[in-house]
Amino acid sequence: MQRRHFIAAATALPFGARAEAWPAKPVHLIVPFPPGGTTDVVSRLVATEVSKTIGQPVVVDNKPGAGTVIGVDAAAKAPADGYTLVTVANSFCINQTLVKNLPYDGARDFRPVALMGLSEHVLVASPETDIRNIARLFVQAKRQPGKLTYASFGNGTSAHLAGEMLKAALGIDLTHVPYKGQAPALNDLLGGQVSLMFGNWPELRAHVRSGKLNALGMATAKRSVYAPDIATLTEQGVAVVSNSWSGVLARSATPDAVVQRLNAEINAALKADAVAHAFGEGGIGALPGPPERFAAFIASETETYAQVIRRANITLE
Repeated sequence: MQRRHFIAAATALPFGARAEAWPAKPVHLIVPFPPGGTTDVVSRLVATEVSKTIGQPVVVDNKPGAGTVIGVDAAAKAPADGYTLVTVANSFCINQTLVKNLPYDGARDFRPVALMGLSEHVLVASPETDIRNIARLFVQAKRQPGKLTYASFGNGTSAHLAGEMLKAALGIDLTHVPYKGQAPALNDLLGGQVSLMFGNWPELRAHVRSGKLNALGMATAKRSVYAPDIATLTEQGVAVVSNSWSGVLARSATPDAVVQRLNAEINAALKADAVAHAFGEGGIGALPGPPERFAAFIASETETYAQVIRRANITLE
């Protein structure tokens, strides 16, 4: 009842009065990833634009660790006043099922503000495997179950779960090899130490274009605007959709007016020339929309990943 009364009191004020009250000081955006990665870059691009329009700095604070749990937990313990936000990605939804004894509850402690961007995944193979399409992958995997390996960004990451979805869709046995991030996984894939990998198209496209990696299919529902010449996995009869996305959350009791203002500012930032250009160059799709759409997206992602985790019996041990 207290939360409902709090929000009702906030929404009873004229919008202009609430907008003038916030922001009165710098806004902190926690990014639970190391500096330099795609999620960090997207967060900093958007933060820079929002800083210009709200008249206060949006300070990016990197707090990586424990599969993003450390940074998200720090945001969960911050005041619900709109001055501490957190960037989340696929891991936020995955951790709801995968991580035992989470120190926060994603649905209870946070409310969606805005989606920012999405990088599509592509399934690639080392040329040493001589696998150039899904049909060939199926034949090789059936001939020698478990011999083919697939790399991922780490145990329980979106790339790991995409591999499990692929195994289930084709009825094949692949051996998972987790790495601490995409970069070391990619290095071993290029070196032929592992056979396959789902990875972000922006980071893999140069290797595909040069012939250092074979693209077996884009993990998209329809042909990608960034790689229209590569068939989707769905076209090839494998209904696997995978990507890396990022969005912003606030504490659950943050006033509606502040959330709506933040949503409008982030959506505007995504359309700014500097951000649009950087996204285009980086192969990142902008995802402007209302908080309600982001909420539905999170719910859908959480359920999809929960089904994969349970079916494959994935644990962090």
